Amino acid sequence: MTQLLTKIRRKKIHKGLLLYRLFQQLPVQKNLVLFESFLGRGYSDNPKALYLTLQKQRPELQLVWIFAKEPNAAVKAACPNWVLRNSPKYYYLMARSQYWIFNTRQPLSLKKRRETMYLQTWHGTPLKRLGLDMDEVHMPGTNTEQYKKNFSVQAKEWNYLLSPNLYSSTIFKRAFDFRGLLLETGYPRNDLLYAPDRQQQAEQIKQSLRLPPGKKVILYAPTWRDDEFVKKGQYRFNLKLDLKQMQSRLGDDYIVLLRMHYLIAEHLDLTAFDGFAYDVSAYGDIAELYLISDLLITDYSSVFFDYAHLNRPMLFFTYDLEKYASVLRGFYFDFEAVVPGPLLKESDQVIDYIADIEAHSKQYADKYTAFQERFCSLDDGKASQRVIDTLFASKDH
Repeated sequence: MTQLLTKIRRKKIHKGLLLYRLFQQLPVQKNLVLFESFLGRGYSDNPKALYLTLQKQRPELQLVWIFAKEPNAAVKAACPNWVLRNSPKYYYLMARSQYWIFNTRQPLSLKKRRETMYLQTWHGTPLKRLGLDMDEVHMPGTNTEQYKKNFSVQAKEWNYLLSPNLYSSTIFKRAFDFRGLLLETGYPRNDLLYAPDRQQQAEQIKQSLRLPPGKKVILYAPTWRDDEFVKKGQYRFNLKLDLKQMQSRLGDDYIVLLRMHYLIAEHLDLTAFDGFAYDVSAYGDIAELYLISDLLITDYSSVFFDYAHLNRPMLFFTYDLEKYASVLRGFYFDFEAVVPGPLLKESDQVIDYIADIEAHSKQYADKYTAFQERFCSLDDGKASQRVIDTLFASKDH
């Protein structure tokens, strides 16, 4: 059955590519802008922030979102113009649009026409090695040499690439073999963290999630670990954070939001912690979760680069640091020396730290300032505007 579905999918994509090449014979449709986030998995990230700004400022533009499956009612309301990925209409719009605004690489087979302006927003500040900087690539269907070659070929399609900070600029140019125009604007998705009405927005988000009022919010957002994959369709799941102990010691003052990888979230059962622990893995926009959180627990996920804009406490639950850094994927810098919070290996250490968070956080004040200077200096709430002013500056596109 699986092989049959794969065959059908391949035939459908092959047919779509033929349509794409046919549609490319038609003229570019001026003012048509396509948006996609994480290969159509959601309405989020830098493309969302740019979309919201364009929606307000440029009513003459036709703004269309690409989704991998039919979105829910709330997303449909926010994105009335949308198309399903790999549908005939998708290939038509991809072939004819004047602008692509995407945050991940596109298939090699979808060669961009010269007239289309491709803005690659990317989706994070790199901690783990990327692209051509990776020593070895362990991914199904490719090898290290082919992966790097493909990455370089795909990056040559990008007219513009966003950089969240000067540190990322150096890495992106080298790791992506990028030859286009690098826009050092900061990340549009972080504009929300600087919004004048962010407090009111935070209250609305809390109400929409039905969180209890008067409680402080802990956000736990760990990275995906490559070795949690057992075989196709099977993943190990072992939550190292002791929620029972956490609720017992912190439950009077705190609640905890768990933002897990979607493959892990399928195995998450929080029924024993009703009113204390909430699964927000499927929540559309993680920036909104940053906004409502009083502190962050993470590990090697790049979420901490964005969360640092809020100047709120962060702690790093790194129970497998040695293995992760040496075996799973290398880091660009000395993790322990740079991050603005403690590296903790046991769940009870995490709880002890939170129980006296104010006193503990003072130890990291200088480190936090240095971190913000290095990674957060470009953002000021106006990144979207800077990007749009550049992308739509030329009337010749």
